[in-house]
Amino acid sequence: MTDDRLGQLLPGWTPPPAPEGAPLEGQFVRLERMEPDTHAADLHRAYTGHDRLWDYMPYGPFSSSAAYHRWAKDTASGPDPLFYVLRDKATGHCGGVASYLRITPAAGTIEVGHICLAPEIAQGRVWTEAMFLMMEWAFAAGYRRYEWKCNALNIASRRAAQRLGFSYEGIFRQATVVKGRNRDTAWFAVIDAEWPALREAYAAWLSPRNFDGAGRQKERLSDLTRLVRAADDPALR
Repeated sequence: MTDDRLGQLLPGWTPPPAPEGAPLEGQFVRLERMEPDTHAADLHRAYTGHDRLWDYMPYGPFSSSAAYHRWAKDTASGPDPLFYVLRDKATGHCGGVASYLRITPAAGTIEVGHICLAPEIAQGRVWTEAMFLMMEWAFAAGYRRYEWKCNALNIASRRAAQRLGFSYEGIFRQATVVKGRNRDTAWFAVIDAEWPALREAYAAWLSPRNFDGAGRQKERLSDLTRLVRAADDPALR
């Protein structure tokens, strides 16, 4: 007998595996586990001249390729956060990073974060497909909840989360201190029950039929994910 006071039973629930950093291959992007000796110089090249990319990050900007390389060795080479590098298959260049973090198989939860995208890949299909591939791996592995958190002042990140189909869950006030400043944190998530419909939305958006000869989208991803999202971000109305 089900006792609703205690929550839904999960018969057969088995914690999923932790990600090991195997490459994730798409049509437009290849995600490779961060290897500082391989990736750091090209990433620093892509980030150079764009110091505002680091405004809401707890680290950066980096004054030199060597400084970024040191940071990557110290911070971005472990199992959690597990960093991926986004390699644009059209150019062969590395244009950004994203990571799995707060990986909690026992609860079936995993977060995507540390997303830093150079302008050369920040628009279009490369980064969107990268986000799709990371989310697809998580739900295929058996995770129940996929999270996105950002500084509540970072409207661009909040807009990106909503476009990608994450549902808004609220603001954690005074959640942390970053670079000597208060940070309120905006929370978003996708749960496993939403993934099949959301996956269809990504497939429709990434389809070649959704782009004209100049590479312009015909239908926006945010319109395709609107019916899947459980709640929209009030800051974006």
